[in-house]
Amino acid sequence: MRKSWLAALALVGVSTPTLAADPNGDWLVATKSAVIRIAPCGDALCGNIAWTKGPAGNDKNNPDPAKRNRPVLGLTILNNMKPVAQNRWEGEIYNAQDGNTYSGSIALAGDNVLRIEGCVLGFLCGGQDWSRAKCDQTPAVTTGARNAATPTPTLSGCRPAAR
Repeated sequence: MRKSWLAALALVGVSTPTLAADPNGDWLVATKSAVIRIAPCGDALCGNIAWTKGPAGNDKNNPDPAKRNRPVLGLTILNNMKPVAQNRWEGEIYNAQDGNTYSGSIALAGDNVLRIEGCVLGFLCGGQDWSRAKCDQTPAVTTGARNAATPTPTLSGCRPAAR
């Protein structure tokens, strides 16, 4: 009787659907110079720059001159990321360092590791691993125009979450 009860319990455990890991939240980029906040936007996921180490500056490399004065803090860099497989989303990635938008993907490599990849021409691809962020304070996405009198939020305690 005991063996059949254990077998039934094991079967229930195996048949229970596993929950997909969740990419929502704050992610520390590989260089540890910024935190990206990923959250739902419509039927997709989007990621905005929530914190930068040091002054954030403006989107000076944007090919559209009208957008070059917008602040980097709050800028959407992951756009329209839609699920394509378990723990994988595809969409667009904006790179503020060169002002270009690339097709790309994000994939959870674990609860605290997010793999981001971008491609040019569909086959020249590169990527990096981001770590789930653990900050002493919650990074705040700031929107709207910034000026010299408005200080850039800085957090001294942003680091990868425990693995």
